[in-house]
Amino acid sequence: MKRIVIAGLLAASTVFAAEPAQPGNAADQNADNTGKNAGQQLTAEDQGEAPQDRDLTQRIRSAIVKDDSLSATAKNVKVITRNGKVTLRGPVNSDQEKQTLNSVASGIAGKENVSNELDVKANQ
Repeated sequence: MKRIVIAGLLAASTVFAAEPAQPGNAADQNADNTGKNAGQQLTAEDQGEAPQDRDLTQRIRSAIVKDDSLSATAKNVKVITRNGKVTLRGPVNSDQEKQTLNSVASGIAGKENVSNELDVKANQ
């Protein structure tokens, strides 16, 4: 009896595995936000792999997380460092948070090395 059940399961899995994905199936849906990022300069995937870039990002991220004046939204902005140049991207709750994040990153990377692309949320 066990052999019949196992053989049946193997046959069924072969049928499902061989069935091509139909348009509109979950397998065909792209779960990332590529469309939202289209046309924008940098995404998290653009993070530099050089040890200096990773270190700079880590130090900025650590300083942001430790700052109790920042909201959870502000603490989750993207910090992207490439060739020593830091880009801050994402939403924040206020102009004050935008300025604070810029100050934190500038204090670590240097003002001339920070591009502030943060967006203040319109509706609170």
